[in-house]
Amino acid sequence: MSDKPPPAAATGPKHDTSDLSYASVMLFWRIVTGIFFREIRTRGSFNIPKDGPIIFVGAPHNNQFLDMLLGLEAYKESGRRVRFLVAASSMQRAFIGFWARLINSIPVARAADSIKPGTGRIRLDTNDPCLVIGEGTRFLTEFKPRMQIMLPKSLNSVAAEVAEVISDTELKIKKEFGTDSGKITDQVREATESQGLEFRKLPFIDQQDMYRNVYDALKQGGSIGIFPEGGSHDRTDLLPLKAGVSIMALGAMANDPKLRVRVVPVGLSYFHAHKFRSRAVVEFGRALDVPAELVEMFKQGGPQKREAVSKFLDLIFNALKTVTVRAPDYDTLMLIQAARRLYKTPGQHLTLGQVVELNRRLLEGYEHFKDEPQVQNLRKEVLKYNRLVRDMGLRDHQVPRAERAGWKTLALLTYRVGLLAVWSIFALPGVVLNGPIFILASIISRRKAKEALAASRVKIAARDVLATWKVIISVGVAPVLYLLYAIIGTLLAIRANVPMKWRLITPVMVLFGVPAMSYAALKFGEAGMDVLKSLPPLIAALIPGHQKSLDKLKAMRLKLSNEVSDLINHFGPALYPDFNEWRILVPSASVPPSSGTPGLWRRKSGTGAVDAQGLGLTHPMTWLDERIFGFRAAATAPNSDDEDSGDYDNVIGFIPGLSSLLQPLAGSTSRSRNSSYADLQRLRMSGHGHEGSHEKH
Repeated sequence: MSDKPPPAAATGPKHDTSDLSYASVMLFWRIVTGIFFREIRTRGSFNIPKDGPIIFVGAPHNNQFLDMLLGLEAYKESGRRVRFLVAASSMQRAFIGFWARLINSIPVARAADSIKPGTGRIRLDTNDPCLVIGEGTRFLTEFKPRMQIMLPKSLNSVAAEVAEVISDTELKIKKEFGTDSGKITDQVREATESQGLEFRKLPFIDQQDMYRNVYDALKQGGSIGIFPEGGSHDRTDLLPLKAGVSIMALGAMANDPKLRVRVVPVGLSYFHAHKFRSRAVVEFGRALDVPAELVEMFKQGGPQKREAVSKFLDLIFNALKTVTVRAPDYDTLMLIQAARRLYKTPGQHLTLGQVVELNRRLLEGYEHFKDEPQVQNLRKEVLKYNRLVRDMGLRDHQVPRAERAGWKTLALLTYRVGLLAVWSIFALPGVVLNGPIFILASIISRRKAKEALAASRVKIAARDVLATWKVIISVGVAPVLYLLYAIIGTLLAIRANVPMKWRLITPVMVLFGVPAMSYAALKFGEAGMDVLKSLPPLIAALIPGHQKSLDKLKAMRLKLSNEVSDLINHFGPALYPDFNEWRILVPSASVPPSSGTPGLWRRKSGTGAVDAQGLGLTHPMTWLDERIFGFRAAATAPNSDDEDSGDYDNVIGFIPGLSSLLQPLAGSTSRSRNSSYADLQRLRMSGHGHEGSHEKH
């Protein structure tokens, strides 16, 4: 399927997925993702070519179903209709298969979906590491050349291709068993000293039909979407990329010399992806051209072809590194996020895109200088601070806002508890009506996550599966539940002997009223959670004996903040030649820096308090907190990545007309939320927007 009508001379199969049906599917999933995510931001959409064949390469594949954000944002920003490569096993599922077929997805058969246990046990020959010896095995009937034999999970489920089946108890593998870090022959032999190993068999999959469909789509100037890591996962780093995406690009151009395929790397950054009402950033990187010399090498076949595929795969991987945040482990990721929060000036409200970019640059700097004594010492202090904050039941963004106990603190606590009660009352009807959906989604998603974790060799906690099943259950159960409510309402109306007019209107009122009530409950409940999460610092301030601990914690945070800033100012210029010009990130054009702060990220100004410019009047709750109680706002910047950050603007946006009335009061802060990254970048590239760009690429 092409994104735009092909020229008359174009050849290739015509697809029956019309513009209208594709747009309808995108609209439906825009609503679904809009409900699931609290905020979705797009960066770099100007990098999407307006025409010609494109392969969108997405990573990391952290969410089985919601990674469709790639297609949604590409369609919204450029009108390109993306055909995704979807696992054939997923296409066979009723729900996923239905939607995948509507957008003309291309099925991909995977050997991992057809794994079966082998008969008997195996061990390696003592002399030949490529000779597998079986005990009670049936190699002649269960294996053929090009199939794969897989070791158990205790050995990381390593697989090797079968080169020759000698007998029922002997077969040769093409290469020694190994991982990305090297061969594991010794570990395998050690594991089989007492008894043999269980094993599994993977079939050989011929992908010719899949490649033919991809080549046809690209020949028509279409767009293909692929996640080259293969299966979804919840790791902090990228998995090794599969060679298929490289073969698609090189093969399409080798088959048609006039074709110019471009590869667009797409980074998906989720903030607590498995949680309802989380946030996401979709970043499109600069399009890659396929080098002509690699296409020529590909045409030659044999070793030259393999080398071309490998080299272009490396280029794709390097491109993905520019749009993804890759941490070697969870602890490092937590360290980087803590350092970013300490480095951020409170008066500067970072957009989600800026948060992602700053995380990426801090991680790059940490990986480059992590062996420096200064960096090691600061790491220990930051981790210590994290533990103290957690032990006090606070979040980092709440530490600067912790005030001395007094009547204003008590009054503010009382006010917010009352406010929480009001939001809870507004949210209660929708919560009760949708209770069955919440319960079912929670139970089933957790069970599916356990099953996926048991069957996977790359997942850590299978959090990538949770959001998928929450969405599937919610979308499937909600219509049935609302229809049931309509039937119950109609029966009650008949039993109450109301006039016929109301009997007919009742089901319509219920079918439209319950979803509206549910959405209102979502917004009011969300605001209530923001208030609830703002209470711990107030409670901590009122507890006798806690004030000294709070003061020490605030002083520690200020000290660490300055140390982080000094460290970055010291090492930054060595890593980024433009460091002094851009100060890590370009400030938001719409958010002026706090007074007295010479650079965006410099934090030498004492307490780093938020001034009137940086704060803004974004909602009535801020006005009440500031003017009546003289206390800093309950919430952090709306664009913060913290799950406990406030977002009263969502509630205001739900009340018709109120957001437009408050727009003049909100000033520059509100305008920054709706600015276009693409327009700002184009402005900068044209030489007129040097000071107004949102981020540096």
